[in-house]
Amino acid sequence: VEVKIEVVIPEKERSKEEMSPNGKASPLIYKVNGTARHYHLEDHPIASNPYHHPKDVVEASVCHVRDLENGQMREVDLGCGKALLIKESGEFHAMGHKCPHYGAPLVKGVLSKGRVRCPWHGACFSISTGDIEDFPGLDSLPRFQVKIEKEKVYIRASKQALQTQRRTKMMAKCISLSNYNLSSTNVLIIGAGAAGLVCAETLRQEGFSDRIVMCTMDRHLPYDRPKLSKSMDSHPEQIALRPKEFFCTYDIEVLTEMQVAAVDIKNKVAVFKDGFKMEYNKLLIATGNTPKALSCKGKEVENVFNIRTPEDANRVVKLATSKNVVIVGASFLGMEVAAYLADRAHSVSLVELEEVPFKKFFGEKVGRAVMKMFENNRVKFYMQTEVSELREQEGKLKEVVLKSGKVLRADVCVVGVGAVPATGFLKQSGINIDSKGFIVVNKMMQTNIPGVFAAGDAVTFPLALRNNKKVNVPHWQMAHMHGRIAALNMLAHGMELSTVPYLWTAMFGKSIRYAGHGEGFDDVVIQGDLDELKFVAFYTKSDEVVAVASMNYDPIVSKVAEVLAAGRTIRKRDVDAVVFFLFFFFRTGDMSWLTGKG
Repeated sequence: VEVKIEVVIPEKERSKEEMSPNGKASPLIYKVNGTARHYHLEDHPIASNPYHHPKDVVEASVCHVRDLENGQMREVDLGCGKALLIKESGEFHAMGHKCPHYGAPLVKGVLSKGRVRCPWHGACFSISTGDIEDFPGLDSLPRFQVKIEKEKVYIRASKQALQTQRRTKMMAKCISLSNYNLSSTNVLIIGAGAAGLVCAETLRQEGFSDRIVMCTMDRHLPYDRPKLSKSMDSHPEQIALRPKEFFCTYDIEVLTEMQVAAVDIKNKVAVFKDGFKMEYNKLLIATGNTPKALSCKGKEVENVFNIRTPEDANRVVKLATSKNVVIVGASFLGMEVAAYLADRAHSVSLVELEEVPFKKFFGEKVGRAVMKMFENNRVKFYMQTEVSELREQEGKLKEVVLKSGKVLRADVCVVGVGAVPATGFLKQSGINIDSKGFIVVNKMMQTNIPGVFAAGDAVTFPLALRNNKKVNVPHWQMAHMHGRIAALNMLAHGMELSTVPYLWTAMFGKSIRYAGHGEGFDDVVIQGDLDELKFVAFYTKSDEVVAVASMNYDPIVSKVAEVLAAGRTIRKRDVDAVVFFLFFFFRTGDMSWLTGKG
């Protein structure tokens, strides 16, 4: 038996191409305010051979069919690139071997129920289509056709697909942008972060061809915001989520440096700070949050930063090099900045009100282990105290005075003491806002106002994992999924949010991965060695595991995420057995425990 692999277009997308004999999709209809509008998907020629030229094709023998058991994956080399070969339920599948997000090797990920989950950050891809099903990341994987001949496995693939290891899903374009009134749009997206961009892309992927306008207070097109604290010297173009040409190609308009001051829900109008007004049919609010500032004396001193933009991050790195840095707040941002600057600055001091970093999120034991790692890298902690004054010399920061009486030399100060939802402009709108300023939405990301959706850091939503408890999850992966769910429900798909929260933090070349929602946990069960920074921590509430974190224990967090996504409950008393099952059964392909059959 032989297995041959070649790049093919997923059936769902191929069928769209083949609706018309001229190679173009037949016009579909989307109703806007009761008016039928026609649109075409982006033109793609129909061809039995998906390759542009025979020289772009490579074919190689990679293994015997019996080399893979059900539930196993193998990374195979074709000479000019690699593919991921998968066997599940007796069938072979093949696709790109690297996660399009940050390039993680998917062969080290988790295969479960028709999809592969990335071992680093939890993105999920269908093995039958290559489509991205959970986030982070925007692109899907190229899928390769599998053929079996004479007990050997052959792969036939496009060299370009093997090299790029990513595929952008087919999208519609706007039918006639020039005919639109500049002050009117069908979909208005306030905010250009992950939620806003994924919403716009999903609309186009689903065939929506009316006008889409995104507006942002930022001067840049959407970018990878987590890198502001993890890779602080990155320039805007290096962390852009999509190039400028992408937005032009798919008619997604982005208004930069534009702030919405109010929303008139009765007349469906957004009023901008400069007085400009824009009518909309559907609205997505994805404004994120606003960092809290210090309230102490001297807070207006120069060289004190809240990192919100690439320019902020770049400026901090430049000012901090060989200088004294004080970071206020042992938050994710504060700790990541401290780690990044530790070998660049002359000194790094971190001020925190709590006794241990990350205590409320990771627990005291994990927090102390992380704190020790920082101290071993020359970061000095000043715990259980606050800043009372920022002193200046010739207008620039000179010293940070703590309430404990300690005075710290400081040339630059980074503030990471939390954030509040950026929803102040909605207070008189009639949109339901809770006591903390978060927009309240349901599982379909709908607000209390028909046609108005909200997503990302600024919302509270029912989390299926925690019995539909209303929660706020201000993390990158969740913002992506919010945007997708909002877009699908703008198109009346009736799709509910059911993802498992997944996040990561990177410090000194090490990553902590985390899945679930541990708010209110009452105990932590730790396996591994905290001193060696190789551990897995299970967070429990009563008898139930509600979250998991790990360091140097991949892909345990992705495995637990798959268990939770399958609706399985992990009991505190079963943690030892769970670790055994996850490592043994996931390796051998026996998924009966996960699916509830064993």
